[in-house]
Amino acid sequence: MTSLKVAVQMDPLHGIDITGDSTFAMMLEAQERGHRLWHYEVPHMWLDGARLLARVRPVTVRHQQGAHYQFGDETVTALSDMDVVLMRQDPPFDMAYITATHLLEHIHPQTLVVNNPASVRNAPEKLLVMHFPELMPPTLITWDRQAIKDFRALHKDIIVKPLFGNGGIGVFRIKPDDENLGSLLDMFFAASREPLMVQRYEAAVRRGDKRIILIDGEPAGAINRVPPEGDSRSNMHAGGTPEPAKLTAREQDICAAIGPTLKQQGLLFTGIDVIGDYLTEINVTSPTGLQQIARFDNINLAAAIWRKIELMRAA
Repeated sequence: MTSLKVAVQMDPLHGIDITGDSTFAMMLEAQERGHRLWHYEVPHMWLDGARLLARVRPVTVRHQQGAHYQFGDETVTALSDMDVVLMRQDPPFDMAYITATHLLEHIHPQTLVVNNPASVRNAPEKLLVMHFPELMPPTLITWDRQAIKDFRALHKDIIVKPLFGNGGIGVFRIKPDDENLGSLLDMFFAASREPLMVQRYEAAVRRGDKRIILIDGEPAGAINRVPPEGDSRSNMHAGGTPEPAKLTAREQDICAAIGPTLKQQGLLFTGIDVIGDYLTEINVTSPTGLQQIARFDNINLAAAIWRKIELMRAA
């Protein structure tokens, strides 16, 4: 196996949870496979004419809390000299995130960027999913207050969330007798010009919100995330509890329906969210779940991702 030069575009390494972070799992696996790693953050990347440069540091990682990484000397490097760039910084999916995808297009696919930066830009998680309405609960994406009020009148119990949020932040359940919708919309629209996503509340979330990992469009593993008592959010960042899970026939059908689109768009590593019988999101920026699936099912999905990357680089 040829050793690859891999640049990891991510958030600061000192702040990650090494017991749950999927990027860290991918870095450990890359190192185990003999690949060489460099780390940089988005603000340390720039376009100089046609050259995409970054201030990078070689890094070695190990599964030891508090001593989980060691940097070498910083250098300025053309990212086109790398074999692979992992675009793994966390949202928010804002103009800074979008700009980073434009910059990375200057090197992809000669340098393989995972996931394809143009597809990431064109497929934010709460918008790409809207191409599959037959798989989803009733959903609106809108700025229009009356449309939201009419939707609530029809469906009674609803979820309101920011279109480009992450980690369960800003997700609200509005019950039929809740008088706070108007104030909540005032707050959202005063803080942002972006539309909101509004969905029918699915009571099945009490049994969990399933995260399914797809690799090159194929389902590879899953975990269930159960929301804490008194909270409708199941995200692990918001206190959701992971538990082992298998795919139902309905979930296999969902994966079969969306998989070809993910593969065609170069979205190699994705995570979808399913509540009951309904697809709610397709996560393409920095999906999580690899370490939890490894603990529950003893499946090394990081290795499966790297096998796919290695085959793509060898082609």
